[in-house]
Amino acid sequence: MNTNKYRVNAFTLFEILITFALIGIMFMLVLPNQASNVAKAKALEAQSMLNHVYMLEKNHFYMYSKYSSNLEDVGFEQALLVTEGGSANYKIVVENASTSSFTLKAESVVDFDADGQLNVWQIDQNKILKETVKD
Repeated sequence: MNTNKYRVNAFTLFEILITFALIGIMFMLVLPNQASNVAKAKALEAQSMLNHVYMLEKNHFYMYSKYSSNLEDVGFEQALLVTEGGSANYKIVVENASTSSFTLKAESVVDFDADGQLNVWQIDQNKILKETVKD
């Protein structure tokens, strides 16, 4: 009797487990490198919102000859934060505003890379945008 006649070519369970283990190890090596890219992408949200509020503050200044410390006065409505069930990762705050200057701050409400520090960006009346606290 010929036993090769009924033999099916297939992978063994051991070969499949080894393949999945190697894929898992490669995935774990790549994953930490992506955390910094996620933080950079999220920082674009802060920069965009700060530039938007900067323009609103400038418009307010041209109309009333002073900068406003109230975001509602300039026409900015804060989107719901992720902590409140929304999609915004940054909260915009007016640090100071006077007749000649202002400083706006975007404070992260999420620790993107789980290092214990929240990302903070800042912009002033000269449109100098800088990251004050790196995440």
